[in-house]
Amino acid sequence: MAQDAGKPASRRLFVYAAGLARQARLRRILALSGYRVSLGLPGPDDLVGVWGQSPYAARGEAVAARRDVPLVRLEDAFLRSLHPGRTGEPPLGLLIDHTGLHFDPRGPSDLETLLRDHPFDDTALLDRARGAMARMRAGHLSKYSATRTDLEPPAPGYVLVIDQTRGDASVRASGADRARFLEMLFVAREENPGARILIKTHPETAAGHRPGHFEPGDATDGVTLHDGPLSPWLLLEGAVAVYTVSSQMGFEAILAGHRPRVFGGPFYAGWGLTQDEEVFARRRRSLTRAQLFAGAMLLYPRWYDPYHDRLCPVEQVLATLEARSRAWREDRTGWIASGMRLWKRQPLQRFFGQHKRIRFEDDVDKAAMAARAQGRGHMAWAGRAPEGATRVEDGFLRSRGLGAELVPPLSLVLDPDGIYYDPRRPSRLEALIRARATDLRPDQFERVTRLIGRLTAKNLSKYNLSGELPTFPDGLRILVPGQVEDDASILTGSPEMTSNAALLARVRQEHPAAHVIWKPHPDVEAGLRTGAVDTPEHWADTVLRGGDMGALLRQVDEVWTLTSLTGFEALLRGCRVTTLGAPFYAGWGLTRDLGPVPARRLSGPRPSLEALAHAALIDYPRYFDPVTGTACPVEVVVDRLEHDQIPAPGPFNRSLSKLQGLLASRAHLWRR
Repeated sequence: MAQDAGKPASRRLFVYAAGLARQARLRRILALSGYRVSLGLPGPDDLVGVWGQSPYAARGEAVAARRDVPLVRLEDAFLRSLHPGRTGEPPLGLLIDHTGLHFDPRGPSDLETLLRDHPFDDTALLDRARGAMARMRAGHLSKYSATRTDLEPPAPGYVLVIDQTRGDASVRASGADRARFLEMLFVAREENPGARILIKTHPETAAGHRPGHFEPGDATDGVTLHDGPLSPWLLLEGAVAVYTVSSQMGFEAILAGHRPRVFGGPFYAGWGLTQDEEVFARRRRSLTRAQLFAGAMLLYPRWYDPYHDRLCPVEQVLATLEARSRAWREDRTGWIASGMRLWKRQPLQRFFGQHKRIRFEDDVDKAAMAARAQGRGHMAWAGRAPEGATRVEDGFLRSRGLGAELVPPLSLVLDPDGIYYDPRRPSRLEALIRARATDLRPDQFERVTRLIGRLTAKNLSKYNLSGELPTFPDGLRILVPGQVEDDASILTGSPEMTSNAALLARVRQEHPAAHVIWKPHPDVEAGLRTGAVDTPEHWADTVLRGGDMGALLRQVDEVWTLTSLTGFEALLRGCRVTTLGAPFYAGWGLTRDLGPVPARRLSGPRPSLEALAHAALIDYPRYFDPVTGTACPVEVVVDRLEHDQIPAPGPFNRSLSKLQGLLASRAHLWRR
């Protein structure tokens, strides 16, 4: 439910363009911002709304002048969506300006006044700005974020000249035309003799929607047109100088460390961060990059959270675009999935098939050949993946319920290198942990600290099963979580000890006076997998069947495990952890390791707990929101788990899980 649902709009906003009246997302953002979109003629206390300087804006301007009521101009925010609005994708934010237009230098705007008058001396605000700037750059996020990072960028050292579409309102407001763009190209060549000139084509021009100002004939004598989908941040990284009229990419050039030459009047010109061809008499103040960003991205826009239907800070929009752009980049060419059980296919299709549907193929070799022939990726479940396939596996905040009971996952991982539970070869998670050991920005530290706090405060874990817990006596309390003994994580990560009974015996041997708590694995308890211990009371003081794992970890001092994820969850809660296998969190200096940890983990910088958690919970998995049916950041899944907004499995899944368990039990007896 929206946080502002039922709250009456403070003022009526009359519109005279069908698009403004019809678009549900625009109306909703306006309603949350205190405006009720209306039709008819405004009264003295009402407002008239128009879209920027669109061809239909004149209607609203005329009504506002005739009725003597204020005019409000609307525009997309600077982080809009994956794709241009012409594709029909709704925006993640709006600019609502009561004074003018941010891109029109002929008159003031709310943004210009904000940048001119705001003190920008709040340390917390500027720290947020620096963190958000870094996230945009690291995530390759822009106004339209469906750009590629896997393409080879041009060799560095070029001068970047940015084109814009003909008829663009910001170009018209700056009094620019094709002659002005050609003048800018001439100046770029004159000021950089002998340098390569790269003209960046606008995405709408590359897509065939609207022509640009530069033409193929302009690409002569060291000048080339670049119309590919490469991330603009990669283009800015290789540039030695940037030239623009009024493109938003000029703003991003400032964030990337450039001082662009500006031939128009965009909002970011005139504050000491650009080389301006024009003089902006009203802009007599020097700003830092963080101050400019704080005004333009934190204070000015109205940002929208599509998962909770409410306004939000820019950090939520960044998280949304990080999740959605990652999904687009990884799934845009499509997948062929081999060897996937029937019940997994629909969840996988929702997770990875939204941009191009997954094709399922039972034969592994046929799947690999088809993937190569069609330019698709080849995915397979990690335990059955052939060499060369991308491995798929459950993430670490999976669901509310067991995978063996066929409860669909909320998080999955894609690993092209290995898989996190198999230490015999490096995995993508291992590389992420190593990278985070030396590269955890302050904003990332704050984010993962908040995440850990929420997980621990709400007792959230992988399966989030409920149940009452007994009262344990005082003294050293050691939890021993059971595992599925034929699980791949045991077979690959704990070759020297594969028995739950042997683990229990080792714990009792080393801690004869401790209170040992044995908790069988839920899948084993449900009779779906192998790993039962015949007489656990021989070693354990308490045998705990069921119960809330998150709450349990708050009551124990130490966890002993082979490779269980419970060890990672225990680290998050401040418990000591001893491993006898080599789970992904072992070998980094955060656990006591008695098992065969790979030597490659034992050297190099040591990650903090926060770095490990960021890699495992934010960087590595992908998350899926069951409410909106879209890719989402981890915090949304935490919200859904916390408020139990998880669809329950249907009767078909429950019946199928029982059949699967019966077949698995028979297979186990046959192997014995």
